[in-house]
Amino acid sequence: MCLNNLAKSLLTRFEQRGVQSDLDEAIERYQDALLDTGSGAPSLTGIEAFRLYFQLSCLSHASSREDLCAAKSWVASAEEMNHGSSLDAYQTALKFLDQHVALLSSSLRHFDVVKEATSTLAMDAFSCSLRNGASTTAVELVEQGHAVFWTQLARFRTPLDELSLSGDTGAALAEEFKQLSSHIRKAFDESTEDQSSQIRRLTMQWDDVVSRIRMLPDFSRFLLPPIFSDLQKAAEHGPVIIVNASKYSCDALIILSAHDPVHVPLDITRAEVSELSFEFQSLTEKFGSSNHELQLVSILRKLWLRIVSPVVKVLRESKVLRGSRIWWCPTAEFTLLPLHSAGPYEQKSRNLSSFYISSYTPTLAALIRARQQISRDASTQHFVAIGQANPVRGKELQCVAPELDIVAQHVAPVVPFTSLSGNHATVQGAFDSLSRNQWLHLACHGMPNRQKPFESSFAMRDGPLTIKDIIRSHLQNPEFAFLSACHTTVGDESSPDEASSMWSVDDEVARQIVSAFYGYLVDESGRLDCTRAAGALHKAVKSLRKMNIPLEQQIVFVHIGV
Repeated sequence: MCLNNLAKSLLTRFEQRGVQSDLDEAIERYQDALLDTGSGAPSLTGIEAFRLYFQLSCLSHASSREDLCAAKSWVASAEEMNHGSSLDAYQTALKFLDQHVALLSSSLRHFDVVKEATSTLAMDAFSCSLRNGASTTAVELVEQGHAVFWTQLARFRTPLDELSLSGDTGAALAEEFKQLSSHIRKAFDESTEDQSSQIRRLTMQWDDVVSRIRMLPDFSRFLLPPIFSDLQKAAEHGPVIIVNASKYSCDALIILSAHDPVHVPLDITRAEVSELSFEFQSLTEKFGSSNHELQLVSILRKLWLRIVSPVVKVLRESKVLRGSRIWWCPTAEFTLLPLHSAGPYEQKSRNLSSFYISSYTPTLAALIRARQQISRDASTQHFVAIGQANPVRGKELQCVAPELDIVAQHVAPVVPFTSLSGNHATVQGAFDSLSRNQWLHLACHGMPNRQKPFESSFAMRDGPLTIKDIIRSHLQNPEFAFLSACHTTVGDESSPDEASSMWSVDDEVARQIVSAFYGYLVDESGRLDCTRAAGALHKAVKSLRKMNIPLEQQIVFVHIGV
């Protein structure tokens, strides 16, 4: 009772003075009081607590880390009590996360903060939205959470970085925004009754600068979640299927270009998805050593029955024609599963690849940006094939030289072509070539890092060429990459458009798939078109099935992007 009274007193004082520390402390006291009363139907204490939580959703100024923690507590309390404010809680938490991350540098220490803060927040927000019948909100929230995570993970430029680079006005507003945010957070940390007027003044200034930023071209959604009507553009060339795993539910949501999203509840729990993912990852480590086809087929059948088949059923009901392209946008443990290869694997039955051509995308916005980039930069095409058969560390690869020859045979007659190999295929040599070419074929050892995917690397003559360094170099107008990492798994690469391998690739299989892929990709138009890459890979893989090649090698290549 004392905790409850103290919380009420602090809430009243916050409403009178607007001092942030009063609100933060009141929330803490209500949380303690709720723990004392236990869960169940909201008591008077619970009602007061949720009234207090709603105050958070009204804050427009720069939020502190304490605000973010309070919003996450609101999420937990609302979920536990099945309270009607749960969706507001998720929206507030993700808004605070956006504001908090906007000012962080791209250090590993700050990435750990973001990783801890996001953890399952976006996935649970997606589930909550669907449980409340808000499918478009589900798309907006999961995209907002993923954008924060991927931006920090890959050290992409943040919206504030983009603002600083947009011109003199943008740079000045970015600096003003950073200074005001810093002053507000410092005032929150030291807030007293005497400083309440200063906090109100800083808050009004912060709101004003954000309003001015949003008046600039391309910044109307600064620190705001994406809107569904913009995200829906990702489905203009085929459905995008978000596959989400949350402790509250597992769901697929099909984004169509001209209709509302279609919700497909999945009869599987997050724990079961995690178990299936662990089983598959453990199996991939054994590929190449002996025959594991029966175990692999068992996993692919489970994927089909529990996840992919229900989606295909709805796609067909939605009149998505056979042979159409679809994009998978997986979250959580789904990202490590080969959804593109699911199927019953029985005679007279069809696998997913018999119905649709599968690609992947990390986010809807990434797919939209990639298409916009290609439409802008289609005038220039230069191709480089980089191969390193003899890195300083690692055994010699016999497949590299023949593979580069095959690429040259198909591509050199069509576009300006350069080959880089041997002692010339160094880290700096690769960077120099990438800066001058829009198309890349890379054949070498790949070194994965599943814990930190962007630390994954390719073995050049003098050391590792990391995914992180490639991304942070901000290459001009990259269009396509074929990543052929012989004998070694490649991690979670990200590029505008790419074909890559999920695990170890046999030398001869790599040669055959490369020959077939470029044979299908290059047509008589005299130009390379990366939007043909998914179809070319689909046909190339299909040709492997007629050659009695092990199943693990038939499904190893995936397409990511446009």
